[in-house]
Amino acid sequence: MQPLAEPVSNVIEAFSKLPGIGPKTASRLAYYLLRADESVALDLAKALEALKAGTLFCSRCHNIADRDPCAICQDGQRDHGLICVVEEPLDVQAVERTREFHGTYHVLHGAISPVQGVGPDDLKIRELLQRIQQSDALNPVREILLATNPNLEGEATAMYIARLVKPLGIRVTRLARGLPVGGDLEYADEVTLGRALSGRSEM
Repeated sequence: MQPLAEPVSNVIEAFSKLPGIGPKTASRLAYYLLRADESVALDLAKALEALKAGTLFCSRCHNIADRDPCAICQDGQRDHGLICVVEEPLDVQAVERTREFHGTYHVLHGAISPVQGVGPDDLKIRELLQRIQQSDALNPVREILLATNPNLEGEATAMYIARLVKPLGIRVTRLARGLPVGGDLEYADEVTLGRALSGRSEM
């Protein structure tokens, strides 16, 4: 069998490291780029370079942003007394698509999962508590909406945060059960997620 040219094998290997892309898909992507117009590969390379150079994590909510604080945290029209806690930045986009939520966000960057070796200290939970304690006296945090995924890890994370926040005298709510158990927030349609937001309940 003829060995692949090194640049091709390097691209295949790089694509294979991405989530959800196996060796066959990685090979198809690499060969597509080889056959496509040169501008396609160059545009992709520029976009990837800009992705790292032009983005950062908001120091307040830890969402992906192009400035710090992010646009949502800086928005004076938002209800800063209401914080929606999500697992990943993609979940922020999912909630925003509903146009039902007008508070701010806090991104944990994962969920508690002993099997995968992820504990509370690996998430942005400490930062959430600091944010609550340092909130403006004129506009204190009134409610924490726990919008972690409705699976075992998400439920464990929500329960852990609720136990920490409730003693502070802050209302803690959870998305209503309009979301399927075992599903991921980012794949929920706008109507289902909108109803879940409207029907959130006390923890």
